[in-house]
Amino acid sequence: MTTVDSSTLLLDGPWQHRFVPANGARFHVAVAGPDDRDTPLVVLLHGVPQLWWAWRHQIPELAAAGYRVAAMDVRGTGSSDKPPQGYDCPTLAADVAGVIRSLGSERAVVIGAGTGGDIAWTLTGTHPQVLHGVGVLAAPHPIDQHTARARAVRVRALPRLAFAQLPSFPERAMTDGTLVTRMLTEWGGAPGWLDAATTETYRRAARVPFAAHSQLEQLRWLARSPVRPDGRRHLATLRTAPPLPVLQVHGGRDGLRPARTAPLSAQTRAMVGADYRFELVPQAGHFLSDEVPEHVTRLLLDWLAGLELLPPA
Repeated sequence: MTTVDSSTLLLDGPWQHRFVPANGARFHVAVAGPDDRDTPLVVLLHGVPQLWWAWRHQIPELAAAGYRVAAMDVRGTGSSDKPPQGYDCPTLAADVAGVIRSLGSERAVVIGAGTGGDIAWTLTGTHPQVLHGVGVLAAPHPIDQHTARARAVRVRALPRLAFAQLPSFPERAMTDGTLVTRMLTEWGGAPGWLDAATTETYRRAARVPFAAHSQLEQLRWLARSPVRPDGRRHLATLRTAPPLPVLQVHGGRDGLRPARTAPLSAQTRAMVGADYRFELVPQAGHFLSDEVPEHVTRLLLDWLAGLELLPPA
């Protein structure tokens, strides 16, 4: 299988591609909207097995509404650096906090999908000072996932996650595209959402050198962290997170994380605070920004307007 140059993933569109330093690495962001550091910044985080392009539908709409938008390739993905370590949620969250500062902002709204949502939740405990609020798509709160344990993942998804824990074999399956396609088809839910061009873009992203291993390391850390000291410290940090505005969106057909365990538990909701909104999208699966882009865009714009970050029109 031929490897892919990461520069070919800098796809054209109504955005600009920039590279910024943060947390000892270099990160790619697709930026749009007013080039003004006083304009509210919205940072978008993709999940596995995606890259910044997962937000292609939302970037121009959020920018047109007056926000400064930055869709980021998280560590190990797309055109961002791919160091051998640092795929735990606290490190990934530190990356995002550093990118916010490198873009010239003190605070931002961070919106993450899938594993990007896990990073967004982590920021509420590790770097709340950089947040106006967080949006999470297809990402139940880590404390609730820990409490639910086996119920937090669909039974039919368990073999795929178990396979991801093996050495070498999952990397080969990611690189040849087999595992990427299976994740997209098994975890997605909206009928007909996955076309050939979308599939090929995500498969190509996995063929960038070291990208397959890096994305799998995210899944491995999430699966193993509950029984490790760093995972326990991670959950303890989240229990001390200050209240922040939160939008949580979940697909009723999510093939990875079932909708029935997605809303915050009563205990976690009390911790998150009163400014919490949950939206269930019955016809969608795990990859909401791809599967139901117009619906996701409307939800984000409505929620962002409620934060009153922009001056009155």
